[in-house]
Amino acid sequence: MKRRMFLQVGTGAAVAAGMTALAWGRGPTAGEVRHGGAMRDLTAAEYRAARRYAELRFGRIAYIDKGAGTVALFLHGAPLNSFQWRGAIARLASAQRRCIAPDFMGLGYSEPLPDQQLDAAAQAEMLAALLDHLRIQQVDIVASDSGGAVAQLFAAAHPERVRTMLLTNCDVEPDSPPAPVMPVIELARTGKLADSTAAWLTDRALCRSTFGQAVFHDPARLADDTIDYYVTPLVSTPVRRKQYEDFHLALVPNPLAGLEAKLKRSAVPVRIVWGAADTIFPLKDAQYLDRTFPTSRGIRTVPEGKLFWQEEYPAIIAEEARKLWAARA
Repeated sequence: MKRRMFLQVGTGAAVAAGMTALAWGRGPTAGEVRHGGAMRDLTAAEYRAARRYAELRFGRIAYIDKGAGTVALFLHGAPLNSFQWRGAIARLASAQRRCIAPDFMGLGYSEPLPDQQLDAAAQAEMLAALLDHLRIQQVDIVASDSGGAVAQLFAAAHPERVRTMLLTNCDVEPDSPPAPVMPVIELARTGKLADSTAAWLTDRALCRSTFGQAVFHDPARLADDTIDYYVTPLVSTPVRRKQYEDFHLALVPNPLAGLEAKLKRSAVPVRIVWGAADTIFPLKDAQYLDRTFPTSRGIRTVPEGKLFWQEEYPAIIAEEARKLWAARA
C-alpha cells in the first residue's frame, strides 16, 4: 500500500511519488540479464513475458518467479508493481535465491475479485495464500514503501514463515500514512486519482518532472516503456481504476496501529537500508524501526536515495540482502 507516490504540486496536481522505474544507464542497473557474457537491461517486454498468475480466493494474482533455492519475497511500493525489483532480482535469482515478486491487489497486473478488500492486512493474507499455493514455507522478505507495511503485518501474523527482513523506505506505525500522501488519498476520495495517473501515459515529461522528481535521484532516464508498464494496468478498465483508488483509500485508518508491541517481540533479523533524501519517509522512520525490532542489524543510508532508490541502486539491495542472509545462515 503505498500510495506515497504522489505529492501535491503546483495547482494541486498530484505528483506521484512512485511511479517510475528506469532503465538507468549507469552500468548494469535496472533489470539485467546475461547476454553473450555481458549484462544488459531486462526490458519491460521480457518482464511481461515472465509474468505468471496464481488463482487464489482473492482473485488472479500476478507474480514473477525466478531462480532456485531458499525463497526471497519482494514487496513493491505504490503505484508501482513488482517490476520495481527487476534489478535486484537479476543479481540474486540463481543458486543464491528463488525470487518471488507478486503484484499487490489494486496495483500492477493482479486482478482481485471485484469486492475484495485491499487494505494492508488483506494484502498480507494474500501473500500467505500465494506462498501456500506455491508450497513455500519460509521466505526472506525485501520490501519498499507500502510493501514494508505489509511485510511488518505479515511478520507479526506469520513469524514462523519469515527468515529475515530487509526493509527500505516504508511505513512505520507512527507515520502511516505519511502526511505527503494525504493529497493522493484525497484525489482517490474524489474519484480523480485514476485520471491524474492516466495522464502520465500521454505526457511522459510530466511524469518525469513531477512524479519522477519526487521519488528518484535522477528521473531523466525514466524509460517510456517503464512508465507504460507501471501505469497501463492501473487505468485499463473501470474496475481497475476503482480498485486502484480503493487501494489508496484503504491506507486510512493507519494499517499499522497497535503493531509496535508485536514487533518488539519479534525474533526476525531485520536490516534497514534507507534513502536519506526521501521527503516522504524521513530517516527518523528508519530509526524507529531500528529501536523497535530487538534483532535489528542496524541502518545503512543511501545519501542520494529518494523513496524508490531501489530501482536506481539495485546493487545495494543485492549486497545488503546477501550479508543479511549470510548472517542468518
